[in-house]
Amino acid sequence: MALLGDIVVQVLNLYWIVCIIYIFMSWFPNARDSAFGQAIGRIVEPFFAPFRQMIPPIGMLDISPIVALIGLRFAIRGVEFLFGLVG
Repeated sequence: MALLGDIVVQVLNLYWIVCIIYIFMSWFPNARDSAFGQAIGRIVEPFFAPFRQMIPPIGMLDISPIVALIGLRFAIRGVEFLFGLVG
């Protein structure tokens, strides 16, 4: 059972990294318009969308991805706790 939990945690950690990459891509012009950026966008945007609906941007700063990443980190910790992976 710990193996399954470890796999789930690793997949969620990989998704977290992909989300970070997508956020950093916003700092570079046209990075999200590339084929790589669009592929990551199709993976990440469905996760970010509910947070964007709940949290309005502050001026030109969109903090909803930060809140989404914090929520994802809590989910990862929850999975670790449920599977007894916390040391």
